[in-house]
Amino acid sequence: MNYKNDFPMLNKDIVYFDNGATTLKPKCVIDSICDYYSNYSSNAHRGDYKISLKVNEAYEGVRNKIKEFINARRNDEIVFTSGSTDSLNMIVYGYFKYKLKENDEVLVTKSEHASNILPWYELSNEKKIKVNYIPLTENHTVTLDNVIKSITDKTKVISIAHITNVIGDIRPIKEIVEYAHNKGILVVVDGAQSVGHTKVDVQDLDIDFLAFSAHKMLGPTGVGVLYGKYNLLNEVIPTKFGGGMNISFTSKDMIEYKELPYRLEAGTQNIAGVIGFGSAIDYINKIGIDNIEETCDTLKEYIIKELKKIPHIKVYNENVEGSIVTFNVKDVFAQDTAIYLDKYNICVRSGSHCAKKLEDELGIKNTCRVSIYFYNTKEDADKLINALKNENILVESLGV
Repeated sequence: MNYKNDFPMLNKDIVYFDNGATTLKPKCVIDSICDYYSNYSSNAHRGDYKISLKVNEAYEGVRNKIKEFINARRNDEIVFTSGSTDSLNMIVYGYFKYKLKENDEVLVTKSEHASNILPWYELSNEKKIKVNYIPLTENHTVTLDNVIKSITDKTKVISIAHITNVIGDIRPIKEIVEYAHNKGILVVVDGAQSVGHTKVDVQDLDIDFLAFSAHKMLGPTGVGVLYGKYNLLNEVIPTKFGGGMNISFTSKDMIEYKELPYRLEAGTQNIAGVIGFGSAIDYINKIGIDNIEETCDTLKEYIIKELKKIPHIKVYNENVEGSIVTFNVKDVFAQDTAIYLDKYNICVRSGSHCAKKLEDELGIKNTCRVSIYFYNTKEDADKLINALKNENILVESLGV
């Protein structure tokens, strides 16, 4: 099925293959944001008049939608943030800062996004904890065996992406979590690339903390989610303080904060964004997450099959799952390839993709990335493939 008519951006004669950076927004999401600003624009949890109460209902209704979408046990396990980066920083600085001690170990991988490495680096500098790496396979993937080999008696946390943003591999989260929990290790999952692409059931996976962003699953920018098991989340110390998260304060020694989740949502939230996120979830549910995954997988397989026929193309992740194709054109700088493709109105990402440690594994710093979503079509893929088949690509890319 072709969903392009639902996306105003796709009326602009573009091929959009940068969904790993942000997805496009369907008209229903745009309309719901406009409806809030046009018809019941007021603050949440602040007023006792009708339109404010309507905002409360809409805002909390989205919290419940997210709870159902990821199968959390309780609504108060869902905290609204500004995005995955904010969520991961809250996890690191609101929880683990107070739980880890000198020489405790956190395991990550070299294919993680900066948002899942830099907070741990900073905490390491502050608390003298150790940040070590789970080795990747020849295909740059994570296996349970490599996780097991990496664990020591100092390991307290494993913090990894469910699906990575460059290689696109899908990690065996359930098996990793089960093994980790048997060792008393907590698991943090970066779900930025997975929650809108595949079914994520936090109870089935037994995840301790999960971070994800609305804008990578059809929603607005500036909205994200921090999920945590209630007993863990309830121990998170707020990293922001202000209105909406306190019950009372009469002095610095007489402060009472609210219960979850409001204790972790200081200040006026991105209300319009949250409401838009709710519409995005409704839209995804209408299509079906399984259909989204199948569509993306099928198109990814087709693109890789065709790219492998082109002698001057090198694909770095042909043997992994996920909806990302990472490649380079021989003798062409990745950014030059992206600029060349833009001449054909084809949008791809180039660079290190915020995964700068991955250079250690790939042996190259910059690549081009095609990241697929369900509104991409075989016609889009053929436009990309035909542009890359062009024998003059080297000349056109370099402008010579």
